[in-house]
Amino acid sequence: MDGYPAVVRIEVRYRDLDPLGHVNNAVYLSYIELARVRYFERLGALEGALGRGEAPVVARAEIDYRRPIHFGEEVRVGARVVRVGRTSFAMDYRVEASGELAAEARTVHVWLGEDGRPEALPEALKARVAELEARPVEGL
Repeated sequence: MDGYPAVVRIEVRYRDLDPLGHVNNAVYLSYIELARVRYFERLGALEGALGRGEAPVVARAEIDYRRPIHFGEEVRVGARVVRVGRTSFAMDYRVEASGELAAEARTVHVWLGEDGRPEALPEALKARVAELEARPVEGL
């Protein structure tokens, strides 16, 4: 999946389905979370932050559904950072099923310090995002 530094393959589980036989809309949030965690793993910048009580939290999530996903389809989700602010960053996701676009999503994350309040993104994190993305990112 070109342009997405982190990609996960997901096996649709029976429990993911709604009564109509396609993946329930709320499950897409779990799918993009898996891609986001993979992205953070690739950054390698969260382990120390979590140990200090710092972390990014989701402040906003939006999903545009393009087509249903059914049981047995191969699902891939790509994640990338598209904007970096002082205390927040935005990520875009592409969800494909059987090679076709099934959904597009965006999340906005706020970096929280030990006291649970927003604080400036660590410079090391921003540098690692720039390196991983290897393309222009708004705010970097």
